Amino acid sequence: MFEIMRKTLLCITLIGAVQGLAQTSDGGISPDMLQQLQQQNAPSVSDRALRNALAANAIDQLAQNRANAGTIDTYFSVETKKQSITNQRSSGRCWMFSGLNVLRSNFAKRTDSLSVELSHDYLFFYDQLEKSNLFLQGVIDTGKKPIDDLRVQFFFQHPISDGGTFCGVADLAEKYGLVPADIQPETFSADNTSKMAAIIKSKLREQGLELRRMVADGKRPADIRKRKTQMLSEIYHILVITLGEPVKEFTYAFKDKSGKPLTPVRKYTPKSFYDEVVGQPLNGSFIMVMNDPRRPYYKTYEVEYDRHVYDGHNWKYLNLPMEDIETLAIASLKDGRKLYSSYDVGKQLDRKRGYCDLDNYDYASLFGTTFTMNKADRISTFDSGSTHAMTLTAVDLTPQGEPIKWKVENSWGGDWGQQGCLIMSAPWFREYMFRLVVDKQYVSEKLLRDFEQQPVMVMPEDPLFQMDE
Repeated sequence: MFEIMRKTLLCITLIGAVQGLAQTSDGGISPDMLQQLQQQNAPSVSDRALRNALAANAIDQLAQNRANAGTIDTYFSVETKKQSITNQRSSGRCWMFSGLNVLRSNFAKRTDSLSVELSHDYLFFYDQLEKSNLFLQGVIDTGKKPIDDLRVQFFFQHPISDGGTFCGVADLAEKYGLVPADIQPETFSADNTSKMAAIIKSKLREQGLELRRMVADGKRPADIRKRKTQMLSEIYHILVITLGEPVKEFTYAFKDKSGKPLTPVRKYTPKSFYDEVVGQPLNGSFIMVMNDPRRPYYKTYEVEYDRHVYDGHNWKYLNLPMEDIETLAIASLKDGRKLYSSYDVGKQLDRKRGYCDLDNYDYASLFGTTFTMNKADRISTFDSGSTHAMTLTAVDLTPQGEPIKWKVENSWGGDWGQQGCLIMSAPWFREYMFRLVVDKQYVSEKLLRDFEQQPVMVMPEDPLFQMDE
């Protein structure tokens, strides 16, 4: 009886302490504070009108700046050759679509009359397999760290994804080759990746825990390797069921843009087809540049563990002012070369017109406030970052060579925006463009030397280093 009374008194004491803490805390919303909020927001006539309008309309519809909603100028003084528009559908593979757009454009430029569509499904199979191995091996490498270690948590939070960067295209294509799209077409799970990804993530986490136990129990490295291979076999099976068995050999004849065969039918492997289409190793032929105003310019940075292939390349970039990035892009476009590029595409995007401009929507006036963060502030607070890769194809220049607007090929289908493309004003481009991949032939000797500096290692949790989707 005494023990019951003691526990009851202890419980009452704890409840009272918690209640007292909640009542005396200076950080909560007190009744006085709530009253002030209510008094300061007594609805005006205009507020009531806005509330009624927003109850039945989308915010963007009411915030649209009508003065900026006119006809878009579609003329570009520098424009690369048009090619068919792709569609990533409900997947995060924009990085692959943009990367393969660049490769097939380079092939068409080099061969003049030949064109090719490249299989995303084929390369995506190996992307998912390699990322699964990257996770499992990362779990082994960190197996002696506690489960709540920051790096261990990074692996288990993100065991696999369908996002990526151009570095993944380079590593995967060099290692596994390429195949034409009509040889290995898209499957439902390639176009709609979420369910397949959820299943593989659950399996990988289960496998990762087992590998951690093997490391903790002091199992031989050879035994751990053997078990990891067995685990990857299970992942391979899931990928075959959802994406199909990767093509190993095929016959193919190149066609012109009208679909007429222009070469004899030949037998290819994915690696020999890569040699035919790309013609050289990708790694070492390009540099990635980024605009990150939080960090010093003309310095090189590398993102730890942010790669597609365990034995491949972390993505490394040279941080540059936007003026230098624009110069590199213009030089490439003038020579007819498209570029992989990435953006925070959702900001001030007029989806119907396929147009990005800082004045598309006036949210400040609609809500009676201001939005004053600059690019560095937005990155630091996770308000902005690279979210989507697209293929830079054109720029319109003043007589003095200054950019007026830019155009990209998107991967949301040909019936979207400007016939599948997106036009961006120069001010928007400077605020929301982040990454550019440019062939070394268009880069100055100074910037090439800067790129070869010992990179500063940065963490993948950084707000700007999320993969393009």
